[in-house]
Amino acid sequence: MLNQPFSVSPEQRAYFTANGHAYIPGLISAAELQPYRQAILDWAADFRAQQKPMEERDTYGKAFLQMMNLWESSETVKEFTLAKRFASAAAQLLGVQQVRLYHDQALFKEPGGGHTPWHQDQYYWPLDTPKTVTMWMPLVDIEEGMGMLTFASKSSGADLPKLEISDASEALIGDYVAKQGYEIVAQKSMKAGDATFHLGWTLHHAPGNQSNKMREVMTIIYMDAEARVMEPQNPNQEADRQRWLQGLAPGSPAASALNPLIGD
Repeated sequence: MLNQPFSVSPEQRAYFTANGHAYIPGLISAAELQPYRQAILDWAADFRAQQKPMEERDTYGKAFLQMMNLWESSETVKEFTLAKRFASAAAQLLGVQQVRLYHDQALFKEPGGGHTPWHQDQYYWPLDTPKTVTMWMPLVDIEEGMGMLTFASKSSGADLPKLEISDASEALIGDYVAKQGYEIVAQKSMKAGDATFHLGWTLHHAPGNQSNKMREVMTIIYMDAEARVMEPQNPNQEADRQRWLQGLAPGSPAASALNPLIGD
């Protein structure tokens, strides 16, 4: 199943192009997802055990447990992260021939976990292209009240100071979104194996998890296969250049050993 390409509908592609995000239901079935979910849970167990109590964390720490590049140390997660099915959907939405992996990350929002501040993912990425996209897939059924990812439609071209995710980004971007009158879009519910995709510069946030269940989500970030490394614009981008791009020099193709081509 994961090696089978997925056909994104013309309507889904048009919506994504217009709004900078799209909902793609049924990208994989819950039954097919289950062994990959278990592998992700197994990977996360030690990480979760090492975390501070919720009350001792800052806003970012309360928002979610963030676990990155699981595919490097789990063969089962590797099958998931490098799935042609997901990459083909990403390439179709971006309108490119092929995509490379940037990195994966699991984002678990605990029961009682706080809000995820408004932010732009690509603030962190030293890439010379806007053709980047994140797949956000719940590993369990989720609904309102569990921290649903929420988008400001048509906001990928927003003219804003570049801020890391923080209380400051929440205040500044939240005020900007309200003044611009962007349409705010979030699903009422998502099944395990449904997915949203959003551009790297699309403004988004998530409310806190008011339920008694973990909001288990796995994400995969893709970039146009033709992307190149950009001179880092902030310390976070330099850290990303060293980690996810393995120190590739600015101007180089963004094609380290950690950035394989995915798909045909």
